[in-house]
Amino acid sequence: MTRLGRTNGSPDTTRAVDWEQRIDFARLRQDRLARAKAALEASDLGALLLFDPNNIRYVTSTHIGEWARDKNARFALLPRGADPILWDFGSATRHHQLFAPWLPPENFRAAVTPMRGAMPVETGIPDRLGERIAHELREHGLAGEPLGVDMADLLTIEALRRAGVEVTDGSQVVLEARKIKTPEEIALLDQSAGLVDAVYEEIYRMLRPGIYEHQIVARAHQLLFEMGSEQVEAINAVSGDRCNPHPHVFSDRLLRPGDQAFFDIIHSFMGYRTCYYRTFNVGGVSHAQLDAYKRCREWLDAAIDLVGPGMTTDRIAEAWPTAKELGFPDEETCFGLQFGHGIGVGLYEPPMISRVHSLDHPVEIEEGMVFALETYCAATDGRSAARIEEEVVVTATGCEVITRFPAEELLVAGKIYVRGADLLDDGEAGRDGAAHAVAASAVVATGAEA
Repeated sequence: MTRLGRTNGSPDTTRAVDWEQRIDFARLRQDRLARAKAALEASDLGALLLFDPNNIRYVTSTHIGEWARDKNARFALLPRGADPILWDFGSATRHHQLFAPWLPPENFRAAVTPMRGAMPVETGIPDRLGERIAHELREHGLAGEPLGVDMADLLTIEALRRAGVEVTDGSQVVLEARKIKTPEEIALLDQSAGLVDAVYEEIYRMLRPGIYEHQIVARAHQLLFEMGSEQVEAINAVSGDRCNPHPHVFSDRLLRPGDQAFFDIIHSFMGYRTCYYRTFNVGGVSHAQLDAYKRCREWLDAAIDLVGPGMTTDRIAEAWPTAKELGFPDEETCFGLQFGHGIGVGLYEPPMISRVHSLDHPVEIEEGMVFALETYCAATDGRSAARIEEEVVVTATGCEVITRFPAEELLVAGKIYVRGADLLDDGEAGRDGAAHAVAASAVVATGAEA
């Protein structure tokens, strides 16, 4: 693995200062918009109409909080050869005119959307939106050119067609732009992972019998927001009998001695996501749990070792066990257990890697891609399982892992229990026996050979 090149004078700092260059947000805005414009120019589309908050942020560098994420309440038009126009929610329009000088003030406008059907055709809102877009396409000399839409409700699509606009998919154009990360994006993804490093330190300290899964989820949310996270999308907390099969959701389960437990932390810092699993044991460990973790780690390392420019995603998928080997009837049934996905302003970006599709449709890995690789292994005890995930940045000569909380070996949290029988010998032998018992417990806790 190689070290990331950087222009940030103090990585992991979050404040701008006068005495050194840190995250250059002006450069971030310029580079993202330039990539979006270039991707549009390379396509056969006349313009892009964006409702996805991730795409709106990527193109306009605006954000009005997670309240807007599931409402389709704002939209942006990127015409070929022009700057984006953003129709925003109420007073956010005025705010951006005042405080977002990287776009002309007249490009920030107010509008109401169908909001996923809450404003039906009878209100006139859908057709007003369709006419607005048709007007802008005519003004930019793009009438009759196909309009790429990333995501929208059918009311909006039908209104655009009534306005004479040819509608097609635009998501692939924006995803092509987002595929390769700029230096500032990589720095922010690294910082976002750093917040999760700290959360895992807290989780490791919390884990013990008597703690509930949802208590860990609550504390993780609190700590992330205290450190500057904008959004905590999900904290998966899965323990004990819930580990197998993986339910992909936390519960109110009480942790018990000997449990295996894994966690996934998905949050956004300055717009940039994480997807970051770790597995621990609580107060003790079995051979079956150690073996599951060892195999899970081997599958993950085999994938990471392959990552570099010119590698193809089919080779990475081939490094993972088949569905049959994992006890599933087909690859779709175990989709996501051995998995790779690009990560950036969105949780799922190119490249996507799985045995479902990558073997037949390989994609070449390129320098500047950032993606997560995650593996899962059920234990032979029928209840435990290990889940590990690392995020990697593709460099010129390989990759660098930016998820840094220790995961090479299985960690046991909480008290390591010492047998009374080990303390019964008299004299020096007794003291040596006690020392040996504690040392043996510590060795088991790391997953190393005794």
